[in-house]
Amino acid sequence: MKLSSRLCVALTVTNLCLMSFLRAEDLQRQDALKRFEVLEAISPEKLSQPKVLLGQSLFWDQRVSGDGKTACVSCHLPEDWGADRRPFSLDARGKNTSRNSQTVFNAVLQPTLRWTGDRKSAAHQAERSLTGSMGFTAAEDVVPVLKKFGYAEAFRQAFPEVSEPVTPANYAAALEAYEETLITPAAFDRYLSGDDKALDATEKRGLSLFISTGCADCHNGKLLGGDSIEKFGVAKDYWLATKSDKHDVGRFEVTKDEADRYKFRVSMLRNISKTGPYFHDGSVTTLEEAVRVMADVQLGTELTTDDTAAIGSFLNSLTGEVPSNYRQP
Repeated sequence: MKLSSRLCVALTVTNLCLMSFLRAEDLQRQDALKRFEVLEAISPEKLSQPKVLLGQSLFWDQRVSGDGKTACVSCHLPEDWGADRRPFSLDARGKNTSRNSQTVFNAVLQPTLRWTGDRKSAAHQAERSLTGSMGFTAAEDVVPVLKKFGYAEAFRQAFPEVSEPVTPANYAAALEAYEETLITPAAFDRYLSGDDKALDATEKRGLSLFISTGCADCHNGKLLGGDSIEKFGVAKDYWLATKSDKHDVGRFEVTKDEADRYKFRVSMLRNISKTGPYFHDGSVTTLEEAVRVMADVQLGTELTTDDTAAIGSFLNSLTGEVPSNYRQP
């Protein structure tokens, strides 16, 4: 065979291999797009809206609480990507919260909030927190505190359509507006949008395992979770794997319906590698152990060390930047 002919054969084989590789890349992305959605960044213009700026101030202001020392950020720390590395947070009454504080980043995109899905929105959560973590006896008690610290004008600018804007409901609406800006796109979104180099080979293998193992059956959508409430412990009792101190009954505490015993809202996985400890009671400290526990108690699957590490690598690709306005104004 002549050299030119051999060269043509070699080039043809190389091209076919390259086409096969690219086809596999496209197929994996197409498969992922059936289960997940791209998380879009917030426009910079929204950050300067009066309601958002008011919510930012309220979120960080320790004075607006029952003890004058507690703010929303006290349970949602910037160094913990809007979550709390402590198993339980400390509220304005000096008591521990009953469950681990979940991140506020991207949280408003969920249909309900908190571990049992008992808050309908971020505004609902914020208003209820006044007599919860913020330590007021009644929600209306926040009004004189807000006026004392000079918030009346900011409320008028944020809610110009009402004659008396300083209310618990508007306090909650401002906080919700601020939390709507705390969106964190990540490398995975660039991959879904067509950037093959956004994920490395290990992360792509982890994505494939995440889907094939069954993790994506519950952890799907834009946030890879957060949309449904499921039983924790399908294959075995969760506390056997997590070694939890307390057998938390989950949503049953809210509904008193036996069918809701041990049910919790499926955690969204955005920024999950930064928001440990894991599960409602913070009983697991590392992401790798959390992955193993979920495979064990939910799917009845024992992952290898390599597979666990690969899934963990993929989950790391869901980590975005701490939002630029997640700071005291």
